[in-house]
Amino acid sequence: MSEIAGQPEYLHVLVVPALTHALPVAVLGLLLALLAKSVPATRLALVLVLLCAAAAWPAVHYGRAGFDRVRSMADDAGGDWLTLHRYRAEKSVAIFVAAAVAAAAALVAARWWQKAERPLGWLALAVALGACIAAARIAWPAGKVRHREFRHGEPPAAELQAAHAAFPPD
Repeated sequence: MSEIAGQPEYLHVLVVPALTHALPVAVLGLLLALLAKSVPATRLALVLVLLCAAAAWPAVHYGRAGFDRVRSMADDAGGDWLTLHRYRAEKSVAIFVAAAVAAAAALVAARWWQKAERPLGWLALAVALGACIAAARIAWPAGKVRHREFRHGEPPAAELQAAHAAFPPD
């Protein structure tokens, strides 16, 4: 276990499925619960959205910590894709925080202000859906870092230029 703790890039890869796989499932569960008007199912789905969206914090933390090590293993094109991946993650982390906060607000409203629970649930759903889109957009360049077979073309030039400005290559 101690060798895993010393590899933040590995921990990053372990946490990311909470954002790319579990969060969309939680969003689907929340949608179905809200449509069914099931209070217990809505609360469970909100807890799942909260936990999955909150996984953005360790994903970004471990991604930052492992960036240089993965960059050194990648070729030049892979390094560009990695830089784009990091840039998108850093620019989008706020939507995951917003999704977690919206889910938490809906759960708190369920306790003290029940009339606001459903509208806040719908708000949490909308923000979490945006977070799912952001997760897909962030993950897309990550698959191209070490896998040449997934590279079809170059990273978007304007966005890559902004990414290199934010995170200059060594």
